[in-house]
Amino acid sequence: MVTSSTWERRSLFQAEPWAKLLIDTLCHYRASAYLLHEFVVMPDHIHVLITPQTSLEKAVQFIKGGFSYRAKKELGSNMEVWQKGFQDHRIRDAGDYAQHVRYIHENPVKERFCERPEEFPYSSAHPGFELDPIPQGLKPRDLCEPDTARLEGGPFQSKIQSQPQKSAQTDEAAPLPAKSKSA
Repeated sequence: MVTSSTWERRSLFQAEPWAKLLIDTLCHYRASAYLLHEFVVMPDHIHVLITPQTSLEKAVQFIKGGFSYRAKKELGSNMEVWQKGFQDHRIRDAGDYAQHVRYIHENPVKERFCERPEEFPYSSAHPGFELDPIPQGLKPRDLCEPDTARLEGGPFQSKIQSQPQKSAQTDEAAPLPAKSKSA
């Protein structure tokens, strides 16, 4: 999963033309630069679940650079759009994939933009978007194995010597705190 924020967390995608142009850009590079599995366009950031066809950096460059170019050309904007860089998380298995799909779908609900994920028009949970299927070859999560993804430090030390050691490396960034909403 890739997360990228707007410059200074400005709510650029709160404006419908900006959000629709970003979704159009995501769909434009689908199949050539990446497979697009899920996405959500929030007012000041995006989450995309993609399988890069080349490198992840190049896939993100297509999304961010492609959108910035089109925003300048089609929306007449010369402003800086994106924060530098992005956060990414490599999907470990089918359970991890399902967890990130839920996170993407529930993000606008959590922020109180809608009551149900399919109501948010700038999300792959909304009906009508053409997406790529779930990546093949994701391993099912073994319920007997501990989830080592959030452990820090060295490899997981199993008390059972016959099991191979597992690495606890991950590139996942901590989720950003939710903005408080006035009720």
